[in-house]
Amino acid sequence: MGEPLHNYDAVMKALHVLTDPNGIAMPARRITLSTIGLIPALKRLATASVMPNLAVSLHATTEALRNQLVPMNKTYSLKDLMEVCRNFPVKRRDQITFEYVLLAGINDSMADVVRLAALLSGMPAKVNVIPLNEAPGIPFRRPSDLQINRFCRSLADRGVTVMVRKSRGRDIRAACGQLIVDGPRPSTAQQVAT
Repeated sequence: MGEPLHNYDAVMKALHVLTDPNGIAMPARRITLSTIGLIPALKRLATASVMPNLAVSLHATTEALRNQLVPMNKTYSLKDLMEVCRNFPVKRRDQITFEYVLLAGINDSMADVVRLAALLSGMPAKVNVIPLNEAPGIPFRRPSDLQINRFCRSLADRGVTVMVRKSRGRDIRAACGQLIVDGPRPSTAQQVAT
């Protein structure tokens, strides 16, 4: 867990080890780096000799909401992040993945669909919609299956490539986002939501 670009040099060293033809020899296109969008490090990554796939944890379509859900947005704005993503070198037939945890009544409206489609317009992008996995201590709710489908269909109707992450392990609190809930204090996003 954590933001890989906070430790850029170690991540790049690991990428070189993983892709070295005399080592593991993993193709760089089989590796995805997921980030909240540390702009200086993203700009460095854009010129790196080893280029993994890029996944950006977006989660919101407005500065105000992203400030609440992704506190780093106060330092590196959504507007600036999208500009860097627009200029990020993407190989032909590849796309930047934008991860979007869907929260009932928070970021799942038709207005969010319209804004998200506009943010990604003209960019080689796809959206990985991740319906929230509810757990005690998380102040958000998972949208209904109907709302998830409506959100995704509406995005696709606007020309956005969409996929929905299947949840596994929800019944035993082992799904994405559920393993870190028990702890001494809530995250900033949890504090804002209450």
